[in-house]
Amino acid sequence: MKPYSNLKKDELKKELDTLLTEYKNYQALNLNLNMTRGKPCIEQLNLSMGMMDVLNSSVDLTCRDGFDCRNYGVLGGIDECKELLGDMIEVPKENIIIYGNSSLYVMYECVSRSMTNGVMGSTPWSKLKKVKWLCPVPGYDRHFAITEYFGIEMINIPMDNNGPDMDMVEKLVSKDESIKGIWCVPKYSNPDGTTYSEEVVKRFARLKPKAKDFRIYWDNAYSVHHLYDDNQDFLLEILDECKKAGNPDIVYKFTSTSKISFPGSGIAALATSEANIKDIKNQMRISTIGYDKVNQLRHVRFFKDLNGIKDQMKKHAEILRPKFELVENVLEDELKGLNLAVWTKPHGGYFISLNTCLPIATSVVDRCKKIGLELTAAGSAFPYHKDPNDSNIRIAPSFPNLDELKMASKILALSIKIESILYLLK
Repeated sequence: MKPYSNLKKDELKKELDTLLTEYKNYQALNLNLNMTRGKPCIEQLNLSMGMMDVLNSSVDLTCRDGFDCRNYGVLGGIDECKELLGDMIEVPKENIIIYGNSSLYVMYECVSRSMTNGVMGSTPWSKLKKVKWLCPVPGYDRHFAITEYFGIEMINIPMDNNGPDMDMVEKLVSKDESIKGIWCVPKYSNPDGTTYSEEVVKRFARLKPKAKDFRIYWDNAYSVHHLYDDNQDFLLEILDECKKAGNPDIVYKFTSTSKISFPGSGIAALATSEANIKDIKNQMRISTIGYDKVNQLRHVRFFKDLNGIKDQMKKHAEILRPKFELVENVLEDELKGLNLAVWTKPHGGYFISLNTCLPIATSVVDRCKKIGLELTAAGSAFPYHKDPNDSNIRIAPSFPNLDELKMASKILALSIKIESILYLLK
């Protein structure tokens, strides 16, 4: 088949009739398929069931330093858990605070604390006339929801295969004191699967923002989430680079075990400078006496060390890799040569990012929904849900089984074909 843009109107109409017949056949199946979120499937959840057995009523629940995890105390997390997550994200345990189960909540809390109390003695953001934030796009919708909730003005920053447009980032932060932060998913980014290049990381570390309370929100959610043993992306460690650049306080680095152990019962952590940790703990000791140390100990006893985490992630990859490859193969088979869409082929993470060549993403997602396939709403990967090109669609392959995923991918490709022809016939 030739590219649709090269077909005559009568040829397009004939092709559309054929595609609509196929679409009606799918409608008759009363499907209920869901690829809205990057949820682990049941096979992935089963990988961590042994965690339920490492602690019981007959087990000693004291840490290696003798602290009883059943009691109050240890504001920043138990030492061995800080060491485990520190090894995972390549930072010393002294630079880590262990929280509850959600790194998203930690990010929310950091923004909220900055709004009410400021950052290391600076004016609380709520008392400023304007607060702005940089948002690499496409990006993580829940990040954008946080800054939108607090009424922070969001500025789109284009992304390429190396990461955010650093010329634009450097120019904006150096001149505008109202810019207080930037969202980053630096490895296997959500949704493109991009990993920031070494040069991009070094430029982040060397930023000279006009606002002294500017912070890089470095959400390293997928640091160990590789799909392949022999083809893994490398990410330069940001805290060390900031320290070398004489900029130690500029970054908050977030992580969690949400897609390593149990998403609702994992462990979240923040890594940052000594000065930032002191500032953050001043607020923490008002809001909590400490997070779930029994769960921290449970994770340490189950994984034991970084090698235990790596072994777990290889098992996750064995489940996820065929799903990613299936989606990529179906899209290739169905759309090759039609010049209707392009999509990423990530080496890790949880998403495939597809961009239609015509401004039809909203109508494609709507058409999929009418047939029983739920996708993340078009525009979700942009602040205010406004994709300026109406082209980006986030694909989350993890949750459906392979049969469901194959059907969902075919329906997505079919909907792209139909909506492309309808657009060309306007």
